[in-house]
Amino acid sequence: MKTNQTANFIGEPINRVDGVLKVTGQARYAAEHTSTMPQTPLVGFLVASTSAVGEISHLDTSQAEKAEGVQAVITHKNAGPLKAFGKPDDEGRFTQSRAVLSDTHIRHYGMPVALVIAQTLEQARYAGSLVEFNIDAQPAQLLHKANQASDVPESLDGGFEPDVETGDKPSTYSDGFAVDVQYTTPSQISAAMEPHATIAHFDGEKLTVYPSVQIIASAVQALATTLEMDAENIHVKSPFIGGGFGSKLGLHYDAILACIGARYLKRPVKIALSRRHVFYNSPHRGHSFQHMQLSCDNQGKFQSIAHHSAMPKAKGYPFAEATGAGARVTYSAEYIKSTHRVKNADTPLIDSTRSPGDAIGSLAFESAVDELANKANIDPLTFRLNNMPKVHPVNGNRFTSHKLESCLRRGAEVFGWQRKSSAQPGKVIGHGVASAMRMNVLVESSAEVSMDEKGKITVLTDMTDIGTGTYTILAQIAADTFNTSVDNITVNLGDSQSPASSGSGGSFGASSTGSAVLKACEAVKSKLLSLLPKNYQNAQLAVTEQGVCVRQSHADSPQDTPLASLVDSSVFPIRELGAVSEDDTSDDEQYSCGAHFVEVEVDTLTAEVRLKRQYGMFSAGKILNEKTAKSQIKGGMVWGAGYALTEAIHHHTDSASFINPDFGEYHIAVNRDIAEVAVDFIDLPDFEASPVGAKGIGELGITGAGAAIANAIFDATGVRVRDFPITVDKVLEGLSKKAS
Repeated sequence: MKTNQTANFIGEPINRVDGVLKVTGQARYAAEHTSTMPQTPLVGFLVASTSAVGEISHLDTSQAEKAEGVQAVITHKNAGPLKAFGKPDDEGRFTQSRAVLSDTHIRHYGMPVALVIAQTLEQARYAGSLVEFNIDAQPAQLLHKANQASDVPESLDGGFEPDVETGDKPSTYSDGFAVDVQYTTPSQISAAMEPHATIAHFDGEKLTVYPSVQIIASAVQALATTLEMDAENIHVKSPFIGGGFGSKLGLHYDAILACIGARYLKRPVKIALSRRHVFYNSPHRGHSFQHMQLSCDNQGKFQSIAHHSAMPKAKGYPFAEATGAGARVTYSAEYIKSTHRVKNADTPLIDSTRSPGDAIGSLAFESAVDELANKANIDPLTFRLNNMPKVHPVNGNRFTSHKLESCLRRGAEVFGWQRKSSAQPGKVIGHGVASAMRMNVLVESSAEVSMDEKGKITVLTDMTDIGTGTYTILAQIAADTFNTSVDNITVNLGDSQSPASSGSGGSFGASSTGSAVLKACEAVKSKLLSLLPKNYQNAQLAVTEQGVCVRQSHADSPQDTPLASLVDSSVFPIRELGAVSEDDTSDDEQYSCGAHFVEVEVDTLTAEVRLKRQYGMFSAGKILNEKTAKSQIKGGMVWGAGYALTEAIHHHTDSASFINPDFGEYHIAVNRDIAEVAVDFIDLPDFEASPVGAKGIGELGITGAGAAIANAIFDATGVRVRDFPITVDKVLEGLSKKAS
């Protein structure tokens, strides 16, 4: 694919190398790989439970099996062999069994009771309506109040300990200011543009699967575990993903059901979940109760930070959110305490959703910080700058780099902090600020790079692209290493037969896999140079239109010498593997950071909130592609606006169903909700964080964005809403109370 671009190297804002494939419809997503199948795939439709928890006591599929076009109806009676869901216990959540239709037990509302497979979707849906079943329902256990969450999770997502406490708790708060507040955030859904979908084919020995999944290697293991097959007989491909945002880190019911159906019929089977099915059969974020007790002295220096989180945890699934991560690292304080409690609940899976716990933790924590600044009568930007940590506030370790103060100062200058726009009659303007901190991790990854005799370079890794630009940045890394154009680079992703990588997610994909690609490229260069005559072994390599050339840097008049004149062509293609692990990164604290600034306009009569501007300044090591990085951050900032103003799953407390499991009633932010969104970076490589110098960027956009909006609403109106999202009725109630 040609880009016709001359700027190719790391950091340059070049267009996506896969952009033409996407806009012309040539990029194939999970449900579109029909032409690769030996037969036209049959279509599966799941029949969903209408109870939250219980046992199937009656199941009759006879009428459905007789319906036109139906090839099979699969239930717990004929779906096996399958390993029980969540087994083995010592496996991680992405490689444990994801079994469905394995027994009569129903774990949550909307869980599949049967799978109908037919020639067409219409036939399968109609036949699904003919399946008769009864469930002996039991009362669903849900989390209604914070004090109902009393279990201490074994660990938190990201490897955090559930509880930390450091420093001496102040005995009194008389000399200063304090706030003691509780914030709530609702359940939320990832809402990826591409619904969860899978095509699977089983030929009697080999299973080929095209799912929409972010991490390939664990998907293979999960299928092997679930289906009790050898991993060597499973081939997973996911070259393009239409958004995942955590909900596709691992495999879910669509993939397992497609594989069960393909194994049963020995025919290709396609399953694409409807949007309502996605709400119940893919992960969502649980609601949270966050209790914060913050205090500062008269000069605005933190004395204590205490953050307590209470959330539901899906029964039988080992995921607990690190909601308090930001409270542990963003600001220095004499005393810091952070605790997490959960309640095992009868809900669909709760897992990563558009960001780890930093997203909702920052909604509450950064709003409470603003409350304390207001109570101390200190400008909220100044208050934050007063409390910048020199080392990690909890463990005292050094940061490899820490630019939060620079992000706040430079961001405020660009944004025009507190220089407000003029308001219309009946409307008021407010400004808000919030900090963003996100842990950086380097995850074990590998990649293969090869070069042919013409200098064409191919990158192979099972890394995935969820729309964030992976194809492009890996091409740029290879192009930079070989001093060539990205048009000379072919990147092949999302195939389990390629070297295993970190996959996409958790802000670790680009730096981890990018570093593996860099190491593989350097290994190819080293191999080539070792083949040259001694007087050329300190030369530079460049791939030009003439092929691979050697350039002696010490020569008075450097000239390119074709490699073919120095090396026998039989050495090609040259292939080398590159790999990274924890050994390639520092033991010190690694964090990306950023500062969010927001301007809102609030109508004091109708309580309508309109975003005027969102601006962010971020530091995430080396920015691998300015254009794709800004696009990713802007998307996160839009998500933050949704979290602040519109998004919430509402639970039916009796049936444990969702009241609004579709986009008609689950309100994601749309164009009219968003105004100007602008982003800048402090581009400073951090080679202690990764060999390529980059740190995680994906979650920075959403972390803190919603809190900045909440703080701007307070700045405009004096109304503090602690129950997210901040809808018109809540602002109106606050305005009415102030008026009275």
